[in-house]
Amino acid sequence: MVDAAKRAQVSKRVMELTAQAVRKLKDPRVGMVTITDARMTPDLREATVFYTVLGDDEQVKASAAGLERATGHLRTTVGRALGMRHTPSILFVADTVPDQANRIEELLAKAAAADAEVHKIAEGAAYAGDANPYIVDEDDDEDEAAEEPPK
Repeated sequence: MVDAAKRAQVSKRVMELTAQAVRKLKDPRVGMVTITDARMTPDLREATVFYTVLGDDEQVKASAAGLERATGHLRTTVGRALGMRHTPSILFVADTVPDQANRIEELLAKAAAADAEVHKIAEGAAYAGDANPYIVDEDDDEDEAAEEPPK
């Protein structure tokens, strides 16, 4: 087991090396792939590499198949450049953060539109009763003070 600082350093290096190696792949299925993150297990034996693909679902599937096919070559390339005793195995995982971010932005836009509609409806609204139902008339206070409690 290694400390967190070394694991983070190796993860960053694996991400950089994988990104360089993916750019050099000659597989036509691998399109516009961007390596977004890499995470290592505490024993540095396995690396999970996250990626995104620019394009539609068909291009995403084709790029995933191309990366899966080239995993052995990429592992060899990364292992040689790392110079570690054990070359980590590489698992490619599609990064869904951009899709989730777009979904959240759409929901926030819908909420803002609904909020604007509520404000538009509320512009001409008036209170159902008095503006402040808890205001007590001054005359009532004077009458209560004048009366003495029975003995």
